[in-house]
Amino acid sequence: MTEARRTDLSAFLRTRRERITPEMVDLAPGPRRRTPGLRREEVAQLAGVGVTWYTWLEQGRPINASTQVLDAVARTLRLDSAERQHLYRLAGHAETAGGDTGHVTPEMQQILDRLGDMPAVVANSRCDALAWNAAYAALFPELVDAPQGERNSLWYTCLNPDPTTLLLNRDPELARAVAVFRGAYSRHADDPCWQDFVRRLSAESAEFARLWARQDVAEPGPREKAFKHVEVGELRFSTTSLTAVPEVRLIVYTPMDDRTCDAMRRLMDK
Repeated sequence: MTEARRTDLSAFLRTRRERITPEMVDLAPGPRRRTPGLRREEVAQLAGVGVTWYTWLEQGRPINASTQVLDAVARTLRLDSAERQHLYRLAGHAETAGGDTGHVTPEMQQILDRLGDMPAVVANSRCDALAWNAAYAALFPELVDAPQGERNSLWYTCLNPDPTTLLLNRDPELARAVAVFRGAYSRHADDPCWQDFVRRLSAESAEFARLWARQDVAEPGPREKAFKHVEVGELRFSTTSLTAVPEVRLIVYTPMDDRTCDAMRRLMDK
């Protein structure tokens, strides 16, 4: 593991340990605790590993952890599927994908354009918008007009205080978006471009920095999102994410009601 991965592994294990209470794993609360959650020795005991070994793992020391041992730690810390895969990647037990190619084929752009008044975007795993259709541009004009390094949905959500289209369920959706980004980041933790993006966004957005420090991890999937547009009012979409090529996704916003369909037609007619 590189130093960057060891640092991330240390922080991730610590935050997962701190959310598990003794009562959740049938341990007596014991005397007053200085930190929340389980102690390191309790995790080691429940996972059936040595206390020193687990301490070194959480400290990010350069040790080798087998998948069997990581499985035991994951069960003890009650990691879900996304968190378990994140743990394996940080510990060096999953293939590290190459950098995003950012390549959009003519066929992909044709699919985008034929979706008509259904907003759609091709994005890489870092949340950079690579290509989009006219409906998406009408819905998110500031995002598509942003400079190259800021044409990113995370950057847009965190740092656009007065957007044309306001995300109404912003807090839970942003928290989930950061968690999905964290899962992708573990495949690119050694990439200076990804490191620089996290540093810049953390410096610009205290909100992102707080969510990033939580170490939450999630997998991409379908969502329901509500927006308020300055001209046409409330819009409701379900989003579907399709993998186009490795590290690149097609995200389609499907209107959830007739009002949203009508509003998108009015936007497209402007």
